[in-house]
Amino acid sequence: MLNQNLSSILDKGISRYSLVTATAKRARQIAEKNLEENIITTEKPVSVALDEILENQYKILESEELERK
Repeated sequence: MLNQNLSSILDKGISRYSLVTATAKRARQIAEKNLEENIITTEKPVSVALDEILENQYKILESEELERK
């Protein structure tokens, strides 16, 4: 079953592929920042990244190739 919060993003025309890719990229940024600054957290970078996307702190842009399909 799809999380209700995710369906609100997917209803805006964002593909699942774009959502997964954007979440992974943001999670890597968070993990690298935590490593550089020696920050230890209990929350996983993927969870933080997905929360940020769901809170509209980041906008996902579809690539032109995906929009044509």
